[in-house]
Amino acid sequence: MQSHDQNNDAQTSDDTPFDNLLNAFDDAHSDDELGAEAHAPSGVEESLESRLLESNREVLRARAELENFRKRMQRDSDQQLKYANVPLIRDLVEVVDNLSRATEAAQQDSANTSALRDGVTMVLNQLGAVLGKFGCKRIESVGFTFDPNIHEAIAQMPSDEYAVGMVAQEVAAGYMLQDRVVRPSSVIVSTGKAS
Repeated sequence: MQSHDQNNDAQTSDDTPFDNLLNAFDDAHSDDELGAEAHAPSGVEESLESRLLESNREVLRARAELENFRKRMQRDSDQQLKYANVPLIRDLVEVVDNLSRATEAAQQDSANTSALRDGVTMVLNQLGAVLGKFGCKRIESVGFTFDPNIHEAIAQMPSDEYAVGMVAQEVAAGYMLQDRVVRPSSVIVSTGKAS
């Protein structure tokens, strides 16, 4: 028995505090294995159990905080997507107001069509500026080489002005947002000079 105690003393000088706790736990259980009567949990066992319970609580709290954070981030992301176009809509509403004024002016003075034309041209320029402000630009087509990435050919026709494969006429303007095509230009492609 004395040699066992001397071994324990020798081990504890190099062991970590955790190892000391485990050794004490093993010693308490070795008494049970030797046939000692059942006894109340020792201070070491209670300490380990309380640490285990506290660790479990901390893990549960961390999981709950992570789940709440994930839900909050999802909700914020949804809100940002939902209202991302507010600045664009705010600027487009001004364009709509100017178009309304132009149509009202046309109804009052039907003889003066030049004023209506000038007003609508002004509104069209304003709309182009608003689209440009948000990175949307019109695709230049007429006089450029046909590009299937940004043009949609709806017909071909002979042209004295444009060479084969050049866009001779634009039917509907195309637009790009940054570097992505929103709508390709609908164009008529030249087949060259008529023979």
